[in-house]
Amino acid sequence: MAEECKISAAMVSEERSYARSYVLKVDGYSRAKALLKNGEDVASTPFSVGGHDWAVRYYPNGNDDDSTDFISLYLEPKSADAEDVKAKFTFSVLDEDGEPVPSYSCDNWGYPNFVKKADLEASVHIRDDCLTIRCDVTVIHGEETTVPLTDLHQHLGDLLNNKDAADLTFQVGGQSFSAHRCVLAARSSVFKAELLGTMEESYAASPIEIRDMEADVFKSLLHFIYTDTVPPVLDVVMAGHLLVAADRYNIGRLKMICEKKLCSHIDSGMVATSLALAEQHGFHALKKACLKYLASPSNLEAMMVSDGYEHLKSSCPSVFKDLVAGILPAELKAAKDIIMTTWK
Repeated sequence: MAEECKISAAMVSEERSYARSYVLKVDGYSRAKALLKNGEDVASTPFSVGGHDWAVRYYPNGNDDDSTDFISLYLEPKSADAEDVKAKFTFSVLDEDGEPVPSYSCDNWGYPNFVKKADLEASVHIRDDCLTIRCDVTVIHGEETTVPLTDLHQHLGDLLNNKDAADLTFQVGGQSFSAHRCVLAARSSVFKAELLGTMEESYAASPIEIRDMEADVFKSLLHFIYTDTVPPVLDVVMAGHLLVAADRYNIGRLKMICEKKLCSHIDSGMVATSLALAEQHGFHALKKACLKYLASPSNLEAMMVSDGYEHLKSSCPSVFKDLVAGILPAELKAAKDIIMTTWK
């Protein structure tokens, strides 16, 4: 099994010798899932924190009968004297940019229901059959108290889900959403102007109808406003819709997250749609990334037979000047021929 699934550990940050972060790479995710039964595990290479050696035990099909649908993770002391050591640690799945998606802090030595396998496999967090997890470990000496990670986002998320003291109702795509005026105003300057400013009276009626937006997009927008996190499974289509919504309500961090997502997922099938989106809404980083991709005549030609090309051609005709300007001189004639042929 060791040849089928390997878990390496590499230190990525160190505050002190007793507080370190390691990135664990599970190579062979699907093979481990197929070959290891519930209750069976594979261990990472050992790593050192606070003068003690540790390893992470990875259960691809859960460690007991109650966790068969989940991945289980446990921190295991490897040093002979480490059993009595106190430690705090956090596990986080890392996305394709190395950023943590929702983290899980553990008071015991492990987390049986770390992440649901179905949710993980529906996301983009498994790449080339490799799952990347960050483990933050702090060894506590004496009576030292470690301040836990903030859980404000969890409390606000519960406030949204439970609808406690909600004083607004939105109607979007035939669905109703409850929210809190003060939270929306604090997170969005546009909502603040609409709900607390000169436009307040026009938004006094309930429910408030939001047009030109789908219900699932507005739901994800509210989720970010309350928790500062995007949905665990954020595909490029939803990222595009959320980018427009974030721009509409001036939520800068969400705009950056979604634009970065689209910039890192450009292909011949999506580039025309992304370029039209960038041109119409002024997303400069996304436009630059699209033009860079289309500097290759072969990519340009593939884009021109995609589903989004006709929309780009009719809605943003001026973008073709930018396309020609961004193509290398040696490839310029071929690109011009492609554009002139498909423009007819």
